[in-house]
Amino acid sequence: MTDRQNRVGSKFGGGGVSSTQQSERERKERLRELALETIDLAKDPYLMRNHLGTYECKLCLTLHTNEANYLSHTQGKKHQAGLARRAAMEAKLARQKGETDVMMPMKSALQSTRSATKVKIGRPGYEVSKSRDPQSKERCLTFELHYPELDDPKNRQPRHRFMSAYEQRVETPPDRNYQYLLVACDPYETVAFKIPNEPINRGEGKFVTNWDVTGKVFTLTLHFLEGQSAPQE
Repeated sequence: MTDRQNRVGSKFGGGGVSSTQQSERERKERLRELALETIDLAKDPYLMRNHLGTYECKLCLTLHTNEANYLSHTQGKKHQAGLARRAAMEAKLARQKGETDVMMPMKSALQSTRSATKVKIGRPGYEVSKSRDPQSKERCLTFELHYPELDDPKNRQPRHRFMSAYEQRVETPPDRNYQYLLVACDPYETVAFKIPNEPINRGEGKFVTNWDVTGKVFTLTLHFLEGQSAPQE
């Protein structure tokens, strides 16, 4: 209880007038007593005691000398505004989670339907032939792949690409003397051909691909450049 009777400058028996500092201290004391009645510090998720023995508010990132100072802080505008922002953020996350929980069964059902209709057939039949160009004497490889079960050959055409030995994960350690020719056409499995890692002639008539829509046969012919070594990795 504040002693107003013996304050300097006041008459005996009179209450006197509180100074601004005294009023502020009394206000903080009332807030602390109110906070003690409504807040359990043991359950406060934002109160943290550091190694220096002082207290920190993890919500507002403020430092406090004792529990009373922290309790006064919790009744202030900054802390209350932080609690309001945190509550709004948690409410927003809860709404988003609810929307996600509703959409998940729909997505799962759609993915299951797609998976059911998208069944891998297996590897296509293929033939590989070697030859040599009679004029340039370049070595030649011809790959012929058959896709008899392809349901829409006009809109689905096999695609190819070359892969270095360091990209693949099947043969270890990788051998830089070889590269891989990959041919893919859904729903068939992708097939890979191991060929020498030598420069390929991309000139006219030297690298040719053809897709026979009627017979569903994909053909690729390539020539190796003679007298040139493989690029160093």
